[in-house]
Amino acid sequence: MPQLRLALNQVDSTVGDLDGNAETIVRWTRHAAEQGAHLVAFPEMALTGYPVEDLALRPSFVEASRACLRSLAARLAAEGLGDLPVVVGYLDRSEATQVRYGQPAGAPRNAAAVLHGGGVALAFAKHHLPNYGVFDEFRYFVPGETLPVIRVHGVDVALAICEDLWQEGGRVPAARAAGAGLLLSVNASPYEREKHDTRLELVRKRAQEAGCTTAYLAMIGGQDELVFDGDSIVVDRDGAVIARAPQFSEGCVTLDLDLPAAGPVPEGVVDDGLRVEHVTLSADPLPAYEPVLAGGQAPRLDEDEEVYTALVVGLRAYVAKNGFRSVLVGLSGGIDSALVAALACDAVGAHNVHGVAMPSRYSSAHSLADAEELARRTGLHLRTVPIAPMFDAYLGALGLTGLAEENLQSRLRGTLLMGLSNQEGHIVLAPGNKSELACGYSTLYGDSVGAYGPIKDVYKTSVFRLARWRNEAARERGQTPPVPENSISKPPSAELRPGQLDTDSLPDYDVLDRILERYVDRDQGRDEIVAAGFEPELVTRVLRMVDTAEYKRRQYPPGTKISGKGFGKDRRLPITNRWREPGTAP
Repeated sequence: MPQLRLALNQVDSTVGDLDGNAETIVRWTRHAAEQGAHLVAFPEMALTGYPVEDLALRPSFVEASRACLRSLAARLAAEGLGDLPVVVGYLDRSEATQVRYGQPAGAPRNAAAVLHGGGVALAFAKHHLPNYGVFDEFRYFVPGETLPVIRVHGVDVALAICEDLWQEGGRVPAARAAGAGLLLSVNASPYEREKHDTRLELVRKRAQEAGCTTAYLAMIGGQDELVFDGDSIVVDRDGAVIARAPQFSEGCVTLDLDLPAAGPVPEGVVDDGLRVEHVTLSADPLPAYEPVLAGGQAPRLDEDEEVYTALVVGLRAYVAKNGFRSVLVGLSGGIDSALVAALACDAVGAHNVHGVAMPSRYSSAHSLADAEELARRTGLHLRTVPIAPMFDAYLGALGLTGLAEENLQSRLRGTLLMGLSNQEGHIVLAPGNKSELACGYSTLYGDSVGAYGPIKDVYKTSVFRLARWRNEAARERGQTPPVPENSISKPPSAELRPGQLDTDSLPDYDVLDRILERYVDRDQGRDEIVAAGFEPELVTRVLRMVDTAEYKRRQYPPGTKISGKGFGKDRRLPITNRWREPGTAP
């Protein structure tokens, strides 16, 4: 059987940074060449970053991507890498598509190219375009209608892009019809909890359908609310795992494969109406060599470590890619701000984390003590700025009472944080969790201020669990647990009035989160949730809170998405909306 050494580069790209991304591709291609690779691949839209969103509709950006691709091909050849085929994802446009209504202007394409010999040997576009969850690819791209196949050292390699594997039909059965020895898919598949199991089963299934070894290359890093976790996978034609890359880690998986020899050059139209586009780069198999690179399987992270790592990667990417170095966190002594601070210390280093304690007349003595203990444990910078003088001045001027008085405290803290941000250049982190955002349990222009919400997609019960996990992980490493035990054990409270507890306004979080997960994440209605065993009046109350808080969520900053349906692109409901679930209308 012919042999092929495949190099899968699990790299991080930044949207719009064409030169920086090209430099990454050159660096890792050089590394792959030093490993003796025969075929090198990079993720979906690695050259432009992903997702580019409406940049795809800007002709200047499309042309810049195309020009950068040509320049990259020439540079690889100039550096002695021209004989090494390199698969690179980029943004292209269709040369043939006619302008028509219902099609994105300029006919952009989510494309990939095979660079070889100083030029573009083959270019193709994603065939299946996702249009669900965070994806809007029908808005941005026109589909490809070919089955791209390259012959490399006597092996036919069929090529695909991400959704081409996630949907039935198309390039997977076409690869079998064309007699491919390897199916290589380049991807930018966002992370969500428990997706790695789904992903592995998908790749196994597609390999069996394609009848050949299948390589699934994934991106890592963060882009706005999305996190990419890598976890690239190679399986044989029967679905047995040959190699699996680490999660959330940049690197190159290089492995030797024994693959079927290519037959006659495939041509014509194969399965699903796809036309074969075949390019021979090297027809003859390599002389037999002793395989030395088996790929290996990196250990999997457990669920809590996986989620915590995703939150760290997302926060780090947002801070760094937007040109910031330091972050600012309001520290109340509570669990939410404590977890956000711990995440920030892990993401950017404690020396770049600045905490501010802002006690009021209603703050308990232990709140300030817990904030000080957090600073001692982590090494972050802490200052204390009492808000009582400002609070008294506002009350004297406006005579606010009740809820207005409570929310004033939060807004004063928000103003203080944003003032320090402007003065000192830190990025403010909002500490709200998914349970609070769902129920509207946050103050506009108060605790919702900030540029990023690291735990925006984390339910309160998970906040506690992640804090406990982080502390236990520290103990296992012989380090100081970052989150004070009192922040974990004390009843949650906003401390905006005497003796206030979250349970004054919200149900017990364990029950609340299970209702919210059904309503928000799974789109279940009231009757279905009640049928699952929840008390009808409680379900009605919770659903009313969720429905009336949409305007608050729309104004909340972006934050790392870890669930199947986060607030933002995943879940888009009108603010002005009179529909209510049957049985919940007032």
